Parts: sequence; C-alpha cells; structure tokens
Amino acid sequence: MNSSDFDREWRLGELFDARMLERVAPPLAELLGADLAILDRDGAPLWGRPAAEARREALVLEIEPAGYLASSTADPARLHSAGRMFTALLRAEARYRMASALHIEAITQDFETLKLEHSRLLASEARYRKLSEELEARVEAQVADLEARQQQLYQAEKLASIGQLAAGTAHEINNPLGFVSSNLGSFKLYLDKFAALHGRLAEGEAAWQSLDLDFVLEDGAELLADCTTGLERIARIVADLKSFSNEGRPPTELADLNGCLQHAVSVVGTPPAGIQLHTSLAPLPQLACNPGHLNQVFFSLIRNAMQAIQDAGRPGTVGIASEASPAGIHIRIADDGVGMSPAQLAKAFEPFYTTRAIGTGTGLGLSTARNIVLAHHGSIELASTPGAGTTATLFFPTAP
Repeated sequence: MNSSDFDREWRLGELFDARMLERVAPPLAELLGADLAILDRDGAPLWGRPAAEARREALVLEIEPAGYLASSTADPARLHSAGRMFTALLRAEARYRMASALHIEAITQDFETLKLEHSRLLASEARYRKLSEELEARVEAQVADLEARQQQLYQAEKLASIGQLAAGTAHEINNPLGFVSSNLGSFKLYLDKFAALHGRLAEGEAAWQSLDLDFVLEDGAELLADCTTGLERIARIVADLKSFSNEGRPPTELADLNGCLQHAVSVVGTPPAGIQLHTSLAPLPQLACNPGHLNQVFFSLIRNAMQAIQDAGRPGTVGIASEASPAGIHIRIADDGVGMSPAQLAKAFEPFYTTRAIGTGTGLGLSTARNIVLAHHGSIELASTPGAGTTATLFFPTAP
C-alpha cells in the first residue's frame, strides 16, 4: 500500500475478505429476518446467492458503490438500515487501512531517511578520517622539520660559541706554547754547549767551569719541567673543548652537573681584567642528561654574565652555585653587571633577540639555552635589575 491508496475508490472485496464476511453476514441476515446476499461492485456475489428479483441496497463509501446488499424478502426500510450499518463497518475498515498505510509509509520514509543520513555520515566519517590521517602526517612532518631546525640551531649556537672562543683559546694555548718554544730554544743552546764540550774534553775541569755546565744541567731540568707543564696545560684545554662539544660521547648519560659547570668555566678561560669568578658547588646527584648540551648552556650563561659586567664598565663578580633538594638540582649563575630592563627581560628568551649591538651577539644563546633545559624537563628563570645585575636560576628534576 502506498500514498495512492488515499485517492482510490475501495471495492468491498478488498476491504472484507471471505473470512470477515462469514463473521458479519450471518448475524446481519438474522437481524433482517430475510434472505441476504452480499455483492461486489460489479454484482458478483461475495456471500450468499441472490434471487433474480432481489432488491439491492448500495454500499457507498465516497462516490461510487463499493458493493451491494441484496434481498428478495427483506423490508426495504430494514434493508436500508442494514446497508447504513454495513457501510459504517466498511468505512471503519477503509480508515483503518489508510491509517495503517500512512503509518507504514511514515516508517518507511523515516527508515529511508535514516539510511540516507547514515550513508552520508559514513561518507563524512571516511572523508574526515582521510583528512585526519593527512593532517597527522603533515603534523609529523612539521614536527620532524622543527626538530631538525632546532638541532641546526643547537649546532649554530655551538659553532657561534666556539667561534667566539677562538681568540681566547688561541691566547690560552699560545701562552704555554710561547714558553715551551722559548725553553726549547734555550735548551738547544745548552745542547750546543755540550757539543762544544765534546771537542774540549781534554781541557777537563777548566772547560766544565768555563761553560758553567752545572747551571746548564740544573736550568735544563727546570726548562724540561716547564715544557711538560705547558704541554699538560694544552692537553687540558683540548680535553675541555672536546668535553664542551660532547665529541665521542652518547647523547644521554649520567653526569655530574658540577663537572659540567667546571668544564664550562675551563672553556671560558681566564676572566677579563676586573672580573672575578666565584664558585660554590655543593655535592649533587647524577643526572641523566646530554652533557654536551648542558655544557653549552652553562658556557652561554657564564659568558653572558661576564659580558654584562664588561658592558657596565666596572669591576664585578660572576657567582656560580649549585645545590640539591629532594625535588632536583638547582643551579644559579649571577652577575652584578649592567642588568636588563623589564622590557628586555620579557624578550630575553625570544629567538634572535639580543641586547647588544648588531654583529656582537648571535641572539641565540638564551633561546637555545631554554630549549635545551626544557628538553631535560627542567626550567630556567631570569631575574634582573637595571644597573644591579642578573641571576639565572636553573632547575633539573631528579625525582621520578
């Protein structure tokens, strides 16, 4: 049944089947007290056998008859009343059929609508899943690109730091090389005296005394000792530089941050005139870290502190302190230099920001330092007062 059923003219046989007629017709015949036949619209008998002269009562639902009651002996008035009653039954059945059809059609339409919406949701879900996968792939690619760029920044900062170290390191190495070279020159003269002695062995003691070989032997031993000390100093400087660059070491290992601070101090070298460097290092637990990266952080902060004092144009002190707490390790690097204004302090960790003249700073130091500290699940804070100095406080958690 569909919506066209609401506009049609029903036939009696469509509304009442034989079973229904068998239930309705006999009681109706008893009420009439006469013979009764029920005919379809075209006169075909549906129940009973009408006589040839039977009177017919039309059963009209809308416009055309749906069927007829036929009787040859019934009172016309009673047959008319029976027809009205039967018509009411037919109309009730027709309305029931139409209501049922309407309900089924509504359910069918709702189900079709739900199926359509479901198919649309499935298509939308597939589209968004594809977009999500593409977005995830793009995010992963961007993260990988950012990690690569961050690593490039680390290396750029390290190269910039080593570049600034070049002059100081050359000076540090040149000092021992100078006296090693001078001592070796003197020692060559001493050897020349021994060579001269070889040709005058016959003159004996007088030649020994004239060449002052007692002094030569004594001073020669001291020169060799000085050369050894100078070479050891050069070896120590080279070892500190290798430790600073983390050459030949795994990315993460257990390390003593006091050792990292001492390496950074060694790499910085002798402070400029008028600057004193004080350390107060308490025993610390070992930390799982990248020592090379932390060496770079400490070096940058110590270098910045010394430059801040130089910018102030007066003698000053750089203080380096460490201590342990139940939560972790605390490092403080403080200076009494030029300090920073609130506006400068707010931008201190921005990439490429520098308070110095163009060409005298990379602007990467504090930004890179913070990224390295954050990569170790730590924190770094700056406190500064213009004209009074700056304190950098670092924290590295050790508790799980």
